[in-house]
Amino acid sequence: MDLFEYQGKQYFARYGIPTSAGAVADTVEEAVEAAERVGYPVVVKAQVQVGGRGKAGGVKLAANRDEVELHAGNILGLDIKGHVVRRLWIEHATDIAKEYYASFTLDRAAKLHLAMVSAKGGVEIEQVAEEDPGAIARRHVNPLDGLTIEEARGLVIEAGLDAEAIEKAAEVLVSLYRCYVEGDADLVEINPLVLTPDGRVHALDAKVTLDDDAAWRHPEWSEFEGTGEIDERERLAKEKGLQYIGLDGSVGIIANGAGLAMSTLDVVNQVGGAAANFLDIGGGADADVMANALEVINTDAKVRAILVNIFGGIVRCDEVARGILAALDRVELSSPIVLRLDGTNAAQAREIIAERATDQIISEATMLSAARRAVEVAAS
Repeated sequence: MDLFEYQGKQYFARYGIPTSAGAVADTVEEAVEAAERVGYPVVVKAQVQVGGRGKAGGVKLAANRDEVELHAGNILGLDIKGHVVRRLWIEHATDIAKEYYASFTLDRAAKLHLAMVSAKGGVEIEQVAEEDPGAIARRHVNPLDGLTIEEARGLVIEAGLDAEAIEKAAEVLVSLYRCYVEGDADLVEINPLVLTPDGRVHALDAKVTLDDDAAWRHPEWSEFEGTGEIDERERLAKEKGLQYIGLDGSVGIIANGAGLAMSTLDVVNQVGGAAANFLDIGGGADADVMANALEVINTDAKVRAILVNIFGGIVRCDEVARGILAALDRVELSSPIVLRLDGTNAAQAREIIAERATDQIISEATMLSAARRAVEVAAS
């Protein structure tokens, strides 16, 4: 669950992370009232879950009521990379001496938490990593040990933050780690973490992604329900019990198992294509499951080809083939489908598929050839 900036800052506040005073507004009138409560000058900030708000005109400084009315009126309803602004965060403006970056996430390969701190804040961390990777200090944190103030101070020093920011930035880092762990987040990020001319350090922005699997521990998360920007594909997949993540490519992916699904995405990319999604149907691939998966894929207008990649271990490929064909009788395909079935009884499965083969139903023997065919179909 991704939080909006204002929700992220409210979440930070629970763990003692300092932020600027602010208030939410859904109308121009509410924006003016909020500005007068928090005090001028203020920053009028679009609340959308996408980067690049400032460049798109979604972040404006206002010194008085007239400017708030002007900017709020212009920003509400603004389309920023396909996200329409329906809510504003009116925040008391902060004088900035320096901008830094701080975050915690999980390094799955290392099976440890990962802290990242940089003296180059205010820009996308991916850009910093590409242009000056040495500007990012990284440290793994064992969840059994946690993060001490001494370790946080060492990380801040390694990142090259200014001397006057070290102690307070280290304190923020410890609080941010608490927010990440105790708050059951997948990601917490402050960009920028600012040093003010009078020596204060606080979060000027907030990015928080909560771990959906921990929702049962947090009944208070119910206040976030219904406020997020919902991908219709992901909503439908969730209703049908499918593991789905929407992407921006043209090749729809269906696979059984998260590892195989990830490998399929990689191979599609390797042969020059781009996946439209990650969709893991789990261990089963019967007609109901396949029909649900195809229905979800069909909702994506960008999909030009569907790649089904199934490995039969416990489940037999001939049973999967029959399930797929039964699903195809129930779902009208909006794109051609390329099938790759391997594993137990794969030869029999290919014979079953071959009986129904058309230019809309294509069978391939290997994952590589199937990916190539799917990419070719999507490009035609």
